[in-house]
Amino acid sequence: MQVQNEMKLQMESRSVNEAYARVAVSAFAASLDPTVEELNDIKTAVSEAVTNCIVHAYKNAVGKIYITVKIFENGEVQITVRDRGCGIADIKKAREPLFTTLGGDRAGLGFSVMESFCDRIFVRSAVGKGTTVTLRKRIRGKGAGVDA
Repeated sequence: MQVQNEMKLQMESRSVNEAYARVAVSAFAASLDPTVEELNDIKTAVSEAVTNCIVHAYKNAVGKIYITVKIFENGEVQITVRDRGCGIADIKKAREPLFTTLGGDRAGLGFSVMESFCDRIFVRSAVGKGTTVTLRKRIRGKGAGVDA
């Protein structure tokens, strides 16, 4: 699959940057002429991935979040959100709905939300080294399902 376009973004893991990440990624994906629903799916998935970096990866510290977005010739968007935080000890457990390491008002639905709004999600992590979440979504666009 050929990459048509790519962007990279680096930001600090501050909560104020979550909205910027979501808007920047969706604006970049807009070149595929997605539906409003598809754009909202991307925004929601990116919000969850970035929030995980802010809340879990760096806990009470500020670190870097690295986002790469690739647009492929088949209309697929690949969004990679990476941190160099604490890592995830048990990825399978972390991906279970309602699992959270923080308790309190955290619902533990981040990965479930990402999965529901993307076609595929891949998670790699190493304790003490960080986590990489890769989200993939095929954009069918506004013309999908319409007879020409």
